[in-house]
Amino acid sequence: MAKPDYYTTLGVQRGASAEEMKKAYRKLAMQYHPDRNPGDHKAEAKFKELNEAYDVLKDDQKRAAYDRFGHAAFENGGGGHPGAGGFGFEGGLGDIFDQMFGGGGRRGGGGGVQTGADLRAAVEISLAEAFTGTKANVRVPTRVKCDACAGSGSADKNASADNCATCGGAGRVRAQQGFFVVERTCPTCGGAGRVVRNPCRVCSGAGTVPRDKTLAVQIPAGVEDGTRIRLSGEGEAGGRGAPPGDLYVHVAIRAHDIFQRDGANIFCRVPLRMTQAALGSEIEVPTIDGTGAKVKIPAGTQTGDQFRLRAKGFSVLRSSQRGDMYIQVAVETPQKLTARQRELLEEFETEAKIHASHSPEHDGFFAKVKEFFDGRG
Repeated sequence: MAKPDYYTTLGVQRGASAEEMKKAYRKLAMQYHPDRNPGDHKAEAKFKELNEAYDVLKDDQKRAAYDRFGHAAFENGGGGHPGAGGFGFEGGLGDIFDQMFGGGGRRGGGGGVQTGADLRAAVEISLAEAFTGTKANVRVPTRVKCDACAGSGSADKNASADNCATCGGAGRVRAQQGFFVVERTCPTCGGAGRVVRNPCRVCSGAGTVPRDKTLAVQIPAGVEDGTRIRLSGEGEAGGRGAPPGDLYVHVAIRAHDIFQRDGANIFCRVPLRMTQAALGSEIEVPTIDGTGAKVKIPAGTQTGDQFRLRAKGFSVLRSSQRGDMYIQVAVETPQKLTARQRELLEEFETEAKIHASHSPEHDGFFAKVKEFFDGRG
């Protein structure tokens, strides 16, 4: 079965920007994350496909290689053809390749031992948790050191691995395609540079086995949506004693019913009754820290007026400072009036026509309208 196109996996066009791909990845990663789909193997497989696709497309060099060669750019056999004694080149293009990409230091000596793969996970928290900071549990499908062979990959724990005969211990092989030299992972040792003669039956010589693990991740106060937290050494275990990779946790913050955040500032839209805005009043509004605050609304307040509450906004990451909170007023027109309310408003309208200064913006606008029509006549 053919491997799905990485762009199709993320649901983006080939010309998508880095930000578009990031948004698409985060949305789908949250949808298919194992924590949200316990026991759903299809969702787990989809989550792994998303991580693989995004890992390639977010890197400019990997993306360029993928756009040109497709999946073959990252698979064994990436376009070359094996020759006698591996794929080494002496002189010519091989040496130029070494100079450009630093490959010369990888010849022989087991230089191909590779660190375990980095992992990615996603966690969703509330706006209140982002304000105070929180601890979140993240379950990650990963690979850990094989207990049977203590991570050596050998059935005999005391046995040492031998240099791979195909790559000479470099972990990479090269092939020439016209004027180009293509380097790929050694198909014999899988990039390790060394091979085990008597592989462990549990891990088949890899030195690692698949396993899920749950980690407690400390989310700092003031974290922003899209923040990436790195947990050093919590990625996949390295094969045959190599060091583990890292775990990158992407933080998503759920939208709030009342507050909208903009950096360290918070905005809150507050609807006012027409009478509150006209006569003036004092209201109490919620704050992100749960204490609440009183706001004095002056008489004659209009829709769109804004009131600032200093240091009532969001906590600033790794700081004791806080942003500000802004109350944005929306004056609400009354609906479903009683007979008495309608009577009072009709009396008010009669008075308003006599005293134009009560509604200067209204009267000024319609004065300009009258001038406009008079000018056309």
